[in-house]
Order: sequence, then structure tokens, then C-alpha cells
Amino acid sequence: MQRVVSQKLKRGLVMAAAAALIAGCGGGGTAQIEPFAPTRVIAFGDESGTILQSGKKYTVNGLNADTKLVDCKISPVWSQVLASGFGFVYPQCNTDFVALPQGIMYATLGAKVADVRDKIDQHLSNDRFGPKDIVGINVGVNDIVELYRQFPAVSKDSLINEAKARGKLLADQANRIANANGRVVISTIFDLGLTPFGQKEKEQQTDIDRAAFLDELSGAFNISMRLNLLNDGRLIGLVLVDETVQQIARFPAAFQYTNVTQAACRTDIAPQDCTTETLVTDASATQWLWAGDTLLSPAAQSRIGTLFLSRAKNNPF
Repeated sequence: MQRVVSQKLKRGLVMAAAAALIAGCGGGGTAQIEPFAPTRVIAFGDESGTILQSGKKYTVNGLNADTKLVDCKISPVWSQVLASGFGFVYPQCNTDFVALPQGIMYATLGAKVADVRDKIDQHLSNDRFGPKDIVGINVGVNDIVELYRQFPAVSKDSLINEAKARGKLLADQANRIANANGRVVISTIFDLGLTPFGQKEKEQQTDIDRAAFLDELSGAFNISMRLNLLNDGRLIGLVLVDETVQQIARFPAAFQYTNVTQAACRTDIAPQDCTTETLVTDASATQWLWAGDTLLSPAAQSRIGTLFLSRAKNNPF
């Protein structure tokens, strides 16, 4: 009896090994999923992802140790982290003189969702989106600030409805790129009530809790965007910036942050000129969450860029 059981066990192990071998070779009707290998990266959005022609960015710019000049490769913003993860650079930071930098920068200062729509129009006027294009989108903060500024002349309900409409418009743009055969990684926006801007508004305006209202507008935008995205799991990947920043703000020590409410950059310096040598007293580019009133520090940019890259590499594009 023991011998019969032993023979059955051996046959079972052999069959299992054979099945594993067939599956590993692509047999049994199971196709292997090859890692996504894009040939181009395209960035749409606002100043959070912008690289200027000068190489400066809207965060705490890093300085070359020898020249003390801004080095665009130091303190990368989210769009750079996404690009560099695939070995790409943008023309605005082509310091290694790559012959054909496979990055297109459409992210611009002050951009809102409608501006991204227009930039997509511009791109499609002389180009296309393809299955080897990874398209990063991060926009909406300036929309929320614009809507918030209309209160109380415009009612809360009307502004929340408009935030939802802009969230849907953003989803429409991501869907548009996906339907044109591009591969999209898009993010939610952080709660503006958590920003230095939101905290100041809460202190200065006492009619309602202004930070809570900013959070409400941000949440309406995010929920609407997420509800209207194509949800086939293949063409669009989602990055949850809102949840990430909420966690950092709630548990800063767990993420090695020492300040999550104030801006690190001095206010007498233009945002794009902020460097590690123009910070407020005791501020840190690596341990403070915010560079400006609504601008992320290099540490936060790096974390969010890593989320973009991880989603791009792990989504079944």
C-alpha cells in the first residue's frame, strides 16, 4: 500500500513539473506578459511637472556642488522620475546630450485641465499617440484654486459642481489619449486644505473652515475624475497622490518629515528660483513636505514620481 501511494505521489510531482514547464514556455493557452517598454514619454500638467528651458523647476532646485548653479538633474520632479525610469530625458534637461531625447514636455506653469485639453489638441495636430507612448498627467490644483477664489460670490454647491465637471473633463482627456492608443498614467490631486495655502486661508478667513472647503473641492474633483476614467485596467493607470499626501500629513515621522504645514522656500524669491540656498530658517528640501504654497518639495516629488513609475511598469500596458 505504501509503495502504491509513493508511486502516485511521484506521478503527481512529475505531472506538476511538466505543467509548470509548459506554462513557462507559453503553453496551455497562458500568454506571458512582457514588461512594458515605451519608446517615448510625454508629460502633461501644471508647474509640478514642468522643466523650464533654463532647467529650473517649481520645487527646491538642487545646486551643482562645484559651480553652485542649478543642476536640473538634482531634485527631479515627478515627470523626470517617470522618464528616467525608462532611460529617457526631456530636451529641457538634456545635460548628457542625448541625440534624440525621447521626452516631450507639455507641462506648463499655471496650467488647468482646459489647458491640458488644448495641449493634447496641439500634439494631435502634428503627431499621434501610440502603444509605446507612456503619457503622464498631473493637473487640477490650479483649477481648485481658481474655483476657491470665487467663494463666497459663488455658492459652495455651485463650485463643488464645477469641480466635479473639471474632474470629468480631465478623465475625458485621459480617455481620449487611451482611445488614440496611448498608454496613460494619471494622478489624483492632493487635498489643497493640507497645503500652506490652505492653512493660511484657514487662519485668515473665519467665515467657514476654508481648509475643509478646499479639501471638499479637491475631493469632488478627484472622485469625478476617477468615476469617469476608462476602467479596463489596460490603457490607464491611476496614481493616488491624494492618499499619499494625506498619509504623510497624518504621520509625518513615519515618512521622515519634520514639517508638513509650511513652505520651505522664501517668499521673496520667485518660485522657479528657489534653491537649497534660499530656504527659510531651518527648512529642509528632504524633510519638509512643501516647497511653496501649493508646490511640493523634492522629497515629495520623488515619492510621487516613483508612484508614477511603478504604475507605468506594473500596469498591464
